[in-house]
Amino acid sequence: MQTLTLKKRWDTMIFGCHVSIRNGYIGAAKSAALYGARAFQYFPKNPRSLSIKDFDRIDAASCKEFCQEHNIISVAHTPYSTSLTPSGEKKDLTIASLLNDLEIADSCGSVGVVVHYGSQISKSDPLASYHLMLEMLNSVLGQWDGDSLLLIENNAGTKGALGTTFEELVQIRNLADHPEKIGFCLDTCHMFASGLWNGENTKEFFSKGKELNYFEHLKMIHLNNSKYESGSKKDRHANIFENGIIKEESLKEIVTSPIIKDIPLVLETPDDEGISHKDEIMMLYKKWG
Repeated sequence: MQTLTLKKRWDTMIFGCHVSIRNGYIGAAKSAALYGARAFQYFPKNPRSLSIKDFDRIDAASCKEFCQEHNIISVAHTPYSTSLTPSGEKKDLTIASLLNDLEIADSCGSVGVVVHYGSQISKSDPLASYHLMLEMLNSVLGQWDGDSLLLIENNAGTKGALGTTFEELVQIRNLADHPEKIGFCLDTCHMFASGLWNGENTKEFFSKGKELNYFEHLKMIHLNNSKYESGSKKDRHANIFENGIIKEESLKEIVTSPIIKDIPLVLETPDDEGISHKDEIMMLYKKWG
């Protein structure tokens, strides 16, 4: 009955969280529903491996059917070791892994697969990383003809990570051979940590993103608070209403903006620091939903 009550409030906001696939893809979808979520994120395979997964297609199809029936949006996230700027010997493995992730996501009916923007690979050639990213994107998407998109996520700037500005994010998509197969995922902790948004420049933040047509291709938001100050380049997520640096009113300006209306907001917050994802989702609907 609780989920049915939430459905009546789902006119504008789409909140969710990351869930486990320990009980399969259909199990992940059902867990999200039990949390009162209208969206969820999952790792399509072992999050610590690039190995190809021979997945259960019936399970994936059941997940897709369940989500369609219950009006739930899903998105996959690549394993931790996935990089769009891999070292030479890992390029082929990463390409194969990304195609595997896309196939699983497509079978589950997911909007796409989230992958982090690349990192700096050469101090002498600042463009080397961008060239490699384009090579990787073109190799993967030249072989992909499904409906799920590759969703490039903004970085916090940790350890030389690129992709901290709207200009970088938009330009890599524009230069790719298949931009129609690329979308964006925006992480609120990352954009705060990188200094892209500092909690006080919301008007300028949205203005710049609109000017560059970033929001036109935004498909998913990772809704996270930050444990460190803006510009710290430290990627440490905090719960939305507890233990975070970002003020509640500042996050509310982002979440409730009509510019991102209908974009799913998925929690990647700690669920072992005093509040569960289920309770956090309920709080989000109560305050902003």
